[in-house]
Amino acid sequence: MKSIGLIEVSGVTAAVDCLDIMCKSANVELVTWERKLGGRLVTVIVEGDISAVTAAVENAVAGAIKTPCAYAVIASPHEEVERLLNLSAQRIKNKAGK
Repeated sequence: MKSIGLIEVSGVTAAVDCLDIMCKSANVELVTWERKLGGRLVTVIVEGDISAVTAAVENAVAGAIKTPCAYAVIASPHEEVERLLNLSAQRIKNKAGK
């Protein structure tokens, strides 16, 4: 896995806005997303090379319609982080297939 960037924001609309900004501003791809508290908190996770992920997260934080609750860039995620993200992505694929 490449580097990952995470942004947690309040609301699905704001999360989609953050994802749009990230994907348009740098060469990153969506890995997965998580909704907590009934969708009140949404975490969007993207991957790419470290410079692209950093630029994407910084641009989304600066231009989002809502101020993110939290954000981070992980340059070289540990294999357990990769495993966790893969589980999340697989769960979403399974829901889509049902």
